[in-house]
Amino acid sequence: MILKKLSVLNYKNISQAELTFSPKINCFIGHNGEGKTNMLDAVYFLSFCKSATNAIDSQNVRHGEEFFMLQGDYVHESGENEEIYCGLKLKQKKRFKRNKKEYKKLSEHIGLIPLILVSPSDAELISGGSEERRRFMDMVISQYDHEYLEALVRYGKALAQRNVLLKQEDEPDEELMCLWEDMMASEGEKIYKKRKQYIEEFVPVFQEFYERISLGRETVGLRYVSHGDRGDLLNVIRRDRAKDRVMGYSLHGVHKDDLEMTLGGFPIKREGSQGQNKTFLIALKLAQFDFLRRTGSNTTPLLLLDDIFDKLDANRVEEIVKLVSGERFGQIFITDTNRDHLDSILGKTHNDYKLFYVKNGEIE
Repeated sequence: MILKKLSVLNYKNISQAELTFSPKINCFIGHNGEGKTNMLDAVYFLSFCKSATNAIDSQNVRHGEEFFMLQGDYVHESGENEEIYCGLKLKQKKRFKRNKKEYKKLSEHIGLIPLILVSPSDAELISGGSEERRRFMDMVISQYDHEYLEALVRYGKALAQRNVLLKQEDEPDEELMCLWEDMMASEGEKIYKKRKQYIEEFVPVFQEFYERISLGRETVGLRYVSHGDRGDLLNVIRRDRAKDRVMGYSLHGVHKDDLEMTLGGFPIKREGSQGQNKTFLIALKLAQFDFLRRTGSNTTPLLLLDDIFDKLDANRVEEIVKLVSGERFGQIFITDTNRDHLDSILGKTHNDYKLFYVKNGEIE
């Protein structure tokens, strides 16, 4: 997939922008806080129907304005064009359109324009809680498997309803409790199997990317941990219902799944340097990209690289540039504060590129 043109109006600190992109590499240069990341976020919004940095849609409207508008003109590898539009007025529901036809459900759009974002916030995958690592899995699987996305929604509903019953002072209705537990188990089994299959296929690709970027200096691992490993999920959920009642929420289920991340056989959270952690995260995201390219909607995803070269030595930066400028990757959007840094990188790619200067929300 290629984003040919992007129109932005009143999105975050960007008052107005009409940009035409290179089909290969596009770089946004500027000091911190000028709006580089906001440009990438506008591209992200058109893929996922939401911002990567602020889930409250109304807070993405530029200060002092009443609405924002985003529109992207895309082209498939087949040559077929796609026009994606998003508009939001304050105190109104956002509107999403594909080729001027409005979606009934936003979930129908997910996966049409596959995308992988690599950003400083990815550090939470290592340092944060298990929720971040589950989202890491969900972000890719949902883009190529709509049954998975629907199972996540149904599981979330059942979990929320069960938690409401657990919090009641009186003994909850047994029939209703069993109903929500049955739904949690049936949808949870689907989620567990799809996550397990995904990680099994994903790990060798991830390890290949890490070895390439680190020049074979370290070994890394990734292991999926789930209550689904303990056998029948319904039994796992039900057997500690009394303890759940005391706590007031569900202690078992796929909403507790996690990924164990290791460096040299030890937890990377404890062992990794800043450079090793960043290499680990970039390898994870590049492997996500490669997996999505092979299993998604038969189109190469967009790759967004937000300030990723900080804390990396020159050798690792060079290997990353060689990787992403190769045939496995398609259109790329990069932000950086250093023009000389980017010139050095781009000089080694021999690919078509465009440079955009960003200052106080204005783009040239």
